[in-house]
Amino acid sequence: MGGVVTIDQKQFIKTARQATGGNDVIAVVKNNAYNHGLQFTVESFLEAGIKAFATTSMDEALTIRELSEEAMVFLMNPVQEIEVAREKDIHITLPSLQYYYDNKDRLSGVKVHLEYAGLFNRSGFENAEDIKEVIRDVYFSDQEPGIDIQGIWTHFGYADEIKMDHYELERSLWMDVLAEVSSTGHNFKYIHAQNSASYARDGLFTGHTHLRLGIALYGSRPYSLLSADDYVQSLSLKAPIIQIRRLTKGQKCGYGGVYEAKDDVHIAIVDIGYGDGILRKRADFDCMIGTRRFPIKALMMSHMIVEVDDIVEVGDEVVLYSNGMRIDEYTNLGVGANSEQLGALNYNSLKKVILNDDRVCR
Repeated sequence: MGGVVTIDQKQFIKTARQATGGNDVIAVVKNNAYNHGLQFTVESFLEAGIKAFATTSMDEALTIRELSEEAMVFLMNPVQEIEVAREKDIHITLPSLQYYYDNKDRLSGVKVHLEYAGLFNRSGFENAEDIKEVIRDVYFSDQEPGIDIQGIWTHFGYADEIKMDHYELERSLWMDVLAEVSSTGHNFKYIHAQNSASYARDGLFTGHTHLRLGIALYGSRPYSLLSADDYVQSLSLKAPIIQIRRLTKGQKCGYGGVYEAKDDVHIAIVDIGYGDGILRKRADFDCMIGTRRFPIKALMMSHMIVEVDDIVEVGDEVVLYSNGMRIDEYTNLGVGANSEQLGALNYNSLKKVILNDDRVCR
């Protein structure tokens, strides 16, 4: 009993392959690969032809390296485990002049990607001149080059905000910075800026070597105007009905009587709740039983109340997510970002099932 997350691996690989559009991609697999499972995801993406991965955790970077000796592994967060990065051939971000000068002696032999902050302002250099100072100090001073500057990158924080004009500005700023930095004559092996939304809007930028894709690889649209046919969701979440109750008009149910029957109704008690990682806002919308949608009326820690008819039975499966009830559909409705809904799922209480070539792998 209880909630079950199912991932169709064949479709997962197909979706990832389609999302790349035949381009070289750095797959973002942070936070346990958007809660899909790091090993499963990396192995699936490798099968899809993806050879580079990005995360924010050294532990995850080391796991990826164990899974593939050949893959490019990139740490997007500044780290102090510099010696580990060198030993395991893990690329790291170089986010500022201060970080560079503080760690200059330790960075010898380490592969780095210079980060531009842009409008997102999460991390990174403020301007092109500071980036150029690092390049000049590494390659055009009297000393032998110690650091291996392999890449340059930024992140677009507004690409999925279609109704705002900030993306055009951050894209323009990035292009100007990249052009100025390129004037140093340094050749970057990796130039990556575009997330799923930016790629959907513009294709691969001229002069860029890689996309750096996240949510599109997992089957969610980065914004709602895109066709769902191009982003097939391989993940589903369902739970069984454990009891059917009949309430008369005015009867209440749930903590504090949160649900009150407007008429004589049937309700289904479903074996899933916010303790399993269902966001409370998700309970403002429907679920699916069979081929029909029914309204969720209350969400508790371990149970959910759904108003049903007399055809629904104990044991019927209640679907909260599927390709027919897409995560990005609920993102558009205000439940939470695609990654927020995925990241909330509690795999300590949910059962996870991987479908692989018609075999069930648990």
